[in-house]
Amino acid sequence: METVEKAVAKSLMDIKAVMLRPENPFVWASGWNSPIYCDNRRILSYPEIREKVCGWMADIIRKQYPDVEVIAGVATGAIAHGYLVAHILGKPFCYVRPKPKDHGTGSQIEGILEKGAKVVIVEDLISTGMSSLAAKNALVNAGADVMGMVAIFSYNFNQARKAFEDANIELTTLSNYDTLIEVAHETGYVKDEEIEVLKAWRISPSTWGKTE
Repeated sequence: METVEKAVAKSLMDIKAVMLRPENPFVWASGWNSPIYCDNRRILSYPEIREKVCGWMADIIRKQYPDVEVIAGVATGAIAHGYLVAHILGKPFCYVRPKPKDHGTGSQIEGILEKGAKVVIVEDLISTGMSSLAAKNALVNAGADVMGMVAIFSYNFNQARKAFEDANIELTTLSNYDTLIEVAHETGYVKDEEIEVLKAWRISPSTWGKTE
């Protein structure tokens, strides 16, 4: 029986959400060069996959956080996914901006969030984890009781794992980089030489592709 991890990885490849460009690397907001880019926003354009992915996240939340009161999405990538999960669960939804607005109300959290509310954060992708944890801090500062975070995909960087441990927040993901590469190799989505590039990048992503 196919695991959820493998099913999600295969779905991401089926809709071409996983892009490879080792000869012309993507540059992340962190400044890291990457031969791979995972665009989970594409899930939203495929109703069957969208329903499965959001349903799986809702299942995790039901099981691990039965007392959750509010679902919070991280802007902008996880707003839609977070809303859909909240809709499945029948829970209120809010979302967290990267920083407070510089106009109007100056809000960083959009929607209703009562002090003390038990919140689970929905994220689309975890790379270094910094933006996700910034959203967690914003919710805590607003008085929320953040129970945990559920994400579609993680690159499984040691830096991110340590950051979540230090922040004392549980992270659960549907799939991850190691599973993605395994499935990509099994299905022929990537060539043998590309696998070697992806493995080399995974060892030292912060320095990969940079020259002295």
